[in-house]
Amino acid sequence: MNGVRIRQAGAADIPALVDLMEAFYAESSYPLDHDWAAKSFETLLAQPALGAIWVADNGRLLGHAVLTVRYAMEFGALAAAIDDLFVHAGYRRQGVARALLAALLDDCSARGCKSIHVEVGASNTGATALYGRFGLQPYQDDRITLHRELGFAANEVPA
Repeated sequence: MNGVRIRQAGAADIPALVDLMEAFYAESSYPLDHDWAAKSFETLLAQPALGAIWVADNGRLLGHAVLTVRYAMEFGALAAAIDDLFVHAGYRRQGVARALLAALLDDCSARGCKSIHVEVGASNTGATALYGRFGLQPYQDDRITLHRELGFAANEVPA
């Protein structure tokens, strides 16, 4: 990691963060709305209680890690999520992702988070191995993750 510094992102990093997110999404053939992505980064950076963003920087941003937090009744404390972790292909397997993840986990500890989770594609063995080195493992029970985007008013019942 010669010359690579891990630091928290700031508002000035948003254009480069959007570029990183676009590269991340492109690897899975997902389109990215640049305005939406910029607003998402802006919102998170403006509300530190919601999480934080770390970047790997050697004069340009090489990667980023996004932490989001919520209160979890299961743990009676904050629960963390690794929302995004991405490193440009040319800088992988050099300790950059490991350093980003370590910074994220240090923040989780400082916040008093009692759990952390991340979603990983079943075929992404590199990411699964990285997270495993930090103790993250698949659920060993019958849990599944369910998802729905919320686009209805609070007083409406979805069809």
